[in-house]
Amino acid sequence: MNDPAQRYKVLTAGVLNLILVMGISRFAYTPLLPAMLENTDLGAAEGGWLAAINYLGYLCGALIASMISDLELKDRLYRIGLFLAVVTTAGMGLTENFWLLSILRFVAGLSCAAGMLIGSGLVLNWLMRNNHRSELGIQFSGVGLGMVLCAAAVELMNTVFDWREQWLVLTAIGAILLIPALGWLPRPVPVPVGFNHKSMEDSPPSAAFMRLFTVAYFCAGIGYVVSATFIVALVDELPGLEGKGVWAFLVMGLAAAPSAMLWDLIARRIGNLNAMIVASLLQAVGILLPIIEPNIVFTMLGAILFGGTFVGIVCLVLTMAGRFYPSRPAKFMGKMTIFYGVAQIIAPAITGLLREYNGDYAAGLHTASAAMVVGALFLIMAKSREYGAKPTPELSNH
Repeated sequence: MNDPAQRYKVLTAGVLNLILVMGISRFAYTPLLPAMLENTDLGAAEGGWLAAINYLGYLCGALIASMISDLELKDRLYRIGLFLAVVTTAGMGLTENFWLLSILRFVAGLSCAAGMLIGSGLVLNWLMRNNHRSELGIQFSGVGLGMVLCAAAVELMNTVFDWREQWLVLTAIGAILLIPALGWLPRPVPVPVGFNHKSMEDSPPSAAFMRLFTVAYFCAGIGYVVSATFIVALVDELPGLEGKGVWAFLVMGLAAAPSAMLWDLIARRIGNLNAMIVASLLQAVGILLPIIEPNIVFTMLGAILFGGTFVGIVCLVLTMAGRFYPSRPAKFMGKMTIFYGVAQIIAPAITGLLREYNGDYAAGLHTASAAMVVGALFLIMAKSREYGAKPTPELSNH
C-alpha cells in the first residue's frame, strides 16, 4: 500500500474512533435522554447522575492514560476500549435499572477516554513517525460528526422504534464502525532512541499562569457539560419547540465538526489565549440564547455558537500542551483533564437536581454561562503572567 493511502486510512480510523466513542458511546445519551425520562422511572436527577457517572469514568480513564507510556499497552487498551464502547451502548437498551445503567455509563466513560486520549495519541504517533502533519482538526471532526450521526439516527428512529430499540440500532452502527477503527490503525512499533527529540525542549508555564489557567479550564468543563448533556431535553421543554431538541443537537454537531480546524486558524492569527477568551465568551452567549428568547432562530444560533466552540477550546488546550511540554504533553493534559473532568462530574448532577426543584433547566444554563464568563476573566488575568516560550511551529499542533 502506498503511503498516501495508508495516511488516509489512519486518519479515517481516527475519525471513526471518535464517532464511536464520543458520538455513539457518549453523546447518544443526550438525544435519547428525553425518551428514557418519559418511558422509564428515571427522573431528571437520575438523568443528571448518569451523566456525572459517565464523566467520572472518563476522568478515571484519563488519569490511567496519562500514567501509561508503553505504546503496546496503549494500543491494547485502545482496542479494548472500542469493544467496550459497543458493549455498553448495547447494555443501555437492555435495562432500566439505575445501578446497572450507572455501571454501563461509567464503563462507557472509560472507553471514551481510551478512544479520545489514547486512540488520538496513537494516530498522532503514527503520523509523526511517518513524517506527516498532526492533522488534529481532521481527527476531532469525528466528535461533531458523531453528534450529527446520533441526532439524525434518533430523529429517523423516533417514530419507528422505542428508546430500547434505538440504543440497539446505534449499537449495530457502532459495531460496523469498530471494524475500520481497529483494522486501519497499524499496531505501534517501538520508537527509535532519539527519534524526534530535537527541538523538544520543554518550556513550562509559570506557577501563577498554571493556577489561573487551571481554574479557567475547570469553568470550561462546567460550561461544556450542561448543554452537551441536556440540550435536547431542555429545548423540547421550551414552549413552541417541542420535538426540536434533536435538531438543535444535530446543528450543534454540524458546527462542532470543523471547529478544531477553525480555531486553529484563529489561534495562529490572534494567539491561543486570545482565541480561548473569544471562544469562551461566544460559548457563554450560545448557552443562554435558547432561554433568552425561546424560538427556533435563537435556539439554533445558540447551538451553532456552542457546537462551534467547545471542541475548539479543548483542541486549543491540546495545542498549548504541545507547546509547554513537547516531549511529554500528557503531563500537562493529565492535570488539565482532572479539573475539566471534576467539573463535568459535578455540573450534570447539580443541573438535574435544579431541574427537579425549579421545573426547568434555566438555572443550570445560567450557571454554565456564568462559568464561561468567569473562565474568560481568568484567562485574561493569565495573559499578564509569564506562560512559557513561543511555540515551536511543528510541535504546537501536537
